[in-house]
Amino acid sequence: MADFVGAVDQGTTSTRFMIFDHGGNEISRHQLEHQQILPEAGWVEHNPVEIWERTRAVIETALGKAGLGAADLVALGITNQRETAVVWNRRTGRPYYNAIVWQDTRTDRIASALDRDGRGEVIRRKAGLPPATYFSGGKIQWILENVEGVREAAEAGEAVFGNTDTWLLWNLTGGPDGGVHVTDPTNASRTMLMNLETLDWDDELLSFFGVPRAMLPEIRPSSNPDLYGVTRATGPLGGEVPLSGDLGDQQAATVGQVCFGVGEAKNTYGTGNFLLLNTGNELVRSRHGLLTTVCYQFGQEKPVYALEGSIAVTGSAVQWLRDQLGIISGAAQSEALARQVTDNGGVYFVPAFSGLFAPYWRSDARGAIVGLSRYNTNAHIARATLEAICYQSRDVVEAMENDSGVRLDVLRVDGGVTANELCMQIQADVLGVPVSKPVVAETTALGAAYAAGLALGFWTSTDELKNNWNEDRRWLPSWTDEQREEGYAGWKKAVQRTLDWVDVG
Repeated sequence: MADFVGAVDQGTTSTRFMIFDHGGNEISRHQLEHQQILPEAGWVEHNPVEIWERTRAVIETALGKAGLGAADLVALGITNQRETAVVWNRRTGRPYYNAIVWQDTRTDRIASALDRDGRGEVIRRKAGLPPATYFSGGKIQWILENVEGVREAAEAGEAVFGNTDTWLLWNLTGGPDGGVHVTDPTNASRTMLMNLETLDWDDELLSFFGVPRAMLPEIRPSSNPDLYGVTRATGPLGGEVPLSGDLGDQQAATVGQVCFGVGEAKNTYGTGNFLLLNTGNELVRSRHGLLTTVCYQFGQEKPVYALEGSIAVTGSAVQWLRDQLGIISGAAQSEALARQVTDNGGVYFVPAFSGLFAPYWRSDARGAIVGLSRYNTNAHIARATLEAICYQSRDVVEAMENDSGVRLDVLRVDGGVTANELCMQIQADVLGVPVSKPVVAETTALGAAYAAGLALGFWTSTDELKNNWNEDRRWLPSWTDEQREEGYAGWKKAVQRTLDWVDVG
């Protein structure tokens, strides 16, 4: 009998494959980075073919490390960087253009135009999203308008679109030879093209972007007993494995953190930060700059919704210290450098490299380091970078409490930055609530595995998943209320300095 579930976690900077047992314990993993393509200021692209090749390689290697084969896997789940748009030819399997990444800001004029003429309000009402460069709809429009031959191919039904989950599902199930063109509601809800109430593509929204409906994948439940398809025996798994789970990465982390109750929240610290609050079957429309999104849909049950605060630059700000400033040699060194000082020395760093996401939604903002004096050192800048991660999260928590009326009791955290103990302590101090990290920190991949396994009865209920969750570490607030409010007031002042920097007319 098959005893394990596999999960592909296709992220912004890398792709990994992980294998879990029934207790939610990691059995094996392999991870490979892919190239970040930066052709112009504000443009961020990936090569979809490279991502598929990396996916094949990590699956084969992780299985090999564990001495497992396709027959040992009950099911396969996929989780992915959301909003990153791929358009390809369904006959040849070749992409027409590089994947346009969620961080890319080339569609700022498309987003601004939507808000100027009133279409933005329709998008907010139907899709739960503000018009922004972040989401897939504008990226599809840009490819249709700027890449030769794509508009004609789309009208003829040859050019198809998907976020990276759809691209991988299509390739895993055969690609040009019968590949399945599907997605789930969590990914579809990040396009500005899906109606949150019907969980279907909306013709009025499609008309705003000039996207032919035939380009779009079929939307199926996130945990799908009827399957998306099965892997090809000629593929990286070397056999037929049911594909039964698909979740956007932040929703997958919410499932991996077993936030199944209304009012439960998690914050994932990766390239960016993403804080999700489960609102149950109720669609809560934000009045404070958050996104209303689908949290998950299990089988034929009603969808569960969430409020989300998306922050563009958090972990990638630490990468910037390493790659652009050269003041650290690796992410772990940011903690040691920041520990050399006891506070930020009056320095604030607002890493608005691609504008500000939630709760501001200002594409005209750009990064700023403020409050510098001759006294300050690279250690203050390192500490200000960690504080920026935490202050941006507080901005989102405050918006969430205002929208939902729910006061956060504890924040569940996951993702790479949680290895930075100083950053997690600062987060508890800035928020004034405990911060809790689970034993299995790779909750994104775990959530995709849970969705896939639930669909086929490997796990029988969400209660069983809750029993798998165990706390690894808890950080308690140590700042006084006065320290907390003084620090946050300085942050808000710094944010104001970043606005109106770029003309996005």
